[in-house]
Amino acid sequence: MRWNKSVKTGLVILLSLGALGVVYSVCDRLGYIFPLALWSDIMCEECSKQMTYHQPPPETGLIRGNKSIDELFGGRFDKARISVLIEKSKYRLTIYQDKRPIKSYPVVLGDNPNGDKFIEGDRRTPEGIFHLKDLYPHPQWSKFLWLDYPNAASWRKHLTAKQAGKIPWYASIGKDVGIHGVPSNGDNLIDTQANWTWGCISLKTADVNEIYRVSRSGTLVEIIP
Repeated sequence: MRWNKSVKTGLVILLSLGALGVVYSVCDRLGYIFPLALWSDIMCEECSKQMTYHQPPPETGLIRGNKSIDELFGGRFDKARISVLIEKSKYRLTIYQDKRPIKSYPVVLGDNPNGDKFIEGDRRTPEGIFHLKDLYPHPQWSKFLWLDYPNAASWRKHLTAKQAGKIPWYASIGKDVGIHGVPSNGDNLIDTQANWTWGCISLKTADVNEIYRVSRSGTLVEIIP
């Protein structure tokens, strides 16, 4: 079978586009390039302004830490009205309902706790507004609440840092950041404020189980310094 020149050219173009798509997909999964779906949000100048969602509680310690979530909600709660604030400097996670603080828990962070996360391997906990994209039991840490890091805001900060020469041009942005428990019998890691993770937020087993019960895919999570 003999193909004319235009057919051959078309096949070459199709194969080239397919190969380019595969390369882009691999680079996306590895964190070297952003998903095309985020393009407009990343390029949005107005979106680049850092927004806040919660008003941090005025108390310096834990809020209603001696009461269970069932006691505070009377056994009934609407997951659609729940959001979460994590204050890194206070090692505190607070559950909100309709932007009103309900209960807080002690947490620890990545073992390089100061500053925002820009690249994979810096062991920092990212800052900004995120959403839970999945929740599931974890064989080692009780539960895992998976954040949508990196989102468009994360990519804007990552690309800006590259342009400024603050991080290497070849650096990956990282992924798989979430909220989870501790290894078996590891609650002392929280009591001693031992920042042991690679960037995730960690709580005591009983605490992460409570948070898991009131959260859902889409729950807003704000992380501030």
